[in-house]
Amino acid sequence: MLPEREIYDEEHAHLRQTVRRFIETEVAPNFARWEEAGIVDRAFWQKAGEAGLLCPTVPEDYDGVGGDFRMNTIICEEMAYSGFAGPAADISVHSDVCLGYILQHATPEQKERWLPGMVAGKTVCAIAMTEPGTGSDLQGVRTSAVRDGDDFIINGSKTFISNGQHADLVITVTRTGEGRGSGNMSLIVVETDRPGFRRGRNLDKLGQLSADTSELFFDNVRVPAANLLGAEGRAMNMLMSELPQERLIIGLTAIAAAQKAFDLTLDYVRERKAFGQAIADFQVTRHKLADLKTELSVGWAFIDQCIRKHLQHQLSTSEASMAKLWCAELQGRVVDACVQLHGGYGFMRDYDICRMYADARIHRIYGGTSEIMKELISRSL
Repeated sequence: MLPEREIYDEEHAHLRQTVRRFIETEVAPNFARWEEAGIVDRAFWQKAGEAGLLCPTVPEDYDGVGGDFRMNTIICEEMAYSGFAGPAADISVHSDVCLGYILQHATPEQKERWLPGMVAGKTVCAIAMTEPGTGSDLQGVRTSAVRDGDDFIINGSKTFISNGQHADLVITVTRTGEGRGSGNMSLIVVETDRPGFRRGRNLDKLGQLSADTSELFFDNVRVPAANLLGAEGRAMNMLMSELPQERLIIGLTAIAAAQKAFDLTLDYVRERKAFGQAIADFQVTRHKLADLKTELSVGWAFIDQCIRKHLQHQLSTSEASMAKLWCAELQGRVVDACVQLHGGYGFMRDYDICRMYADARIHRIYGGTSEIMKELISRSL
């Protein structure tokens, strides 16, 4: 089970039960079909909105409940712990990543236009940073936005975009000036029904199969200048201010999924027999599980420390990077050990641990690779 922690109160306990009911009634019965299709149903979004699971920090003025960040973390923990990684990733990108840019940097008019739909699940949001030739090098972005009167005309392409197939809004990292300098980069929100916008294929991935991940193309897409998010040329500043929350959430999701893998394996080794006794009774098994339990406990303590700091607006880039690095790498170690303890059955997709092994791999890549996290941490030394 997820550990009991002092950072949550009774209100959060009620939300936790709501998330569990939603998973039981809306996710579990459909998950296998979504995995096969490579995408959740569009109705999933509206049902999540109706259950109050989307964008819980949106103020009441924009149809939200005005909760604090811990409501986001509750939803993330429970979705990740369920083992249904695809829908968990979809919601997190929408509520934990995209929402921050609009809450912190949009004008009141922009918030009025976009936030109520995001809360209700009628408007799905994605953020488009990565391009075929850029990866973590955001200053290498080539997608251009050229001013033309009261509009921007956008040309370029993006790849590995989560929620790309369902997205109604795409927060797009563009180049609004010449050269690589960060002062030439801007964020522009693109409605996906605009002429010239096109979705590419839903990419075929190793894991998180039901989390749609897409190529996006912009061919002379005309967007009102009123869709500029924040000031022109300030994209990098906004990205740097919002990425710590994204990385904290990835770390939280990784450790919750790792906890699920550990719990499943603990049950399995207690039941599975070899040489006349339960696998759990072998010393080598007990000691491996003791190692994993200890690492998980340390990880949870650090995650909670980071959540507290983030609630106080004190979480640094290096601390968020450490949270992502430690928890994503820990998840990799945990699921690998858990597959091993399952033996041959761990290699069978009939067993949840096999799917969880594949789903885990992306945590060390998206939101900034482990190597990038080490570079960011080293800058604070």
